[in-house]
Amino acid sequence: MRGGEAAAYALCRPPGHHATRDQAAGFCYLANASIAAGRLGGRVAVLDVDLHHGNGTQAIFHDRDDVLTVSIHADPTRFYPFFWGHADERGTGRGLGFNLNLPLRRGTGDDGFLAALAVALDRIAAFAPDALVVALGLDAHESDPFKGLSVTTEGFRRIGETIGATRLPSVIVQEGGYLNAALGPNLAAFLDGFRSRR
Repeated sequence: MRGGEAAAYALCRPPGHHATRDQAAGFCYLANASIAAGRLGGRVAVLDVDLHHGNGTQAIFHDRDDVLTVSIHADPTRFYPFFWGHADERGTGRGLGFNLNLPLRRGTGDDGFLAALAVALDRIAAFAPDALVVALGLDAHESDPFKGLSVTTEGFRRIGETIGATRLPSVIVQEGGYLNAALGPNLAAFLDGFRSRR
């Protein structure tokens, strides 16, 4: 994948970002975003914007410096995956400093999420990846049954615009999104926003 216009969307079911190399978890069997990052090769950044921390992705790349993992998610204190996703988890060995977690207070809405996204994209820009994998969760929406965050449908459009503006070659991999009527509109808003800034 080469060039700023290159982008693909993968509608993966079940989601994958809780799966590790040797363990299924959180409804996840195959680590879809991690597999995509491995197939792309070179320097790859994985940006996870799901409600829940991408602990499987973090575990897979925790000791590597060629893949940067960044996750924006609800604070895992008393929230799945509970034991991973805290801000002090930064990687190990060669991977030290190549993992960034941005946990958000429960109920955080559009402005707080977008502020964290700006921090995430600054770190990604400093890493200067050849490609970006976006682990796209739609469960950060205000109507999601888990009620972890309060991102609106318009917020998903703004998130898409902000990520699209990086103009990095990108693979968008579908992650979470529990049953509610806003799933389709949220996905359409994100993809429209992303496409509008390419």
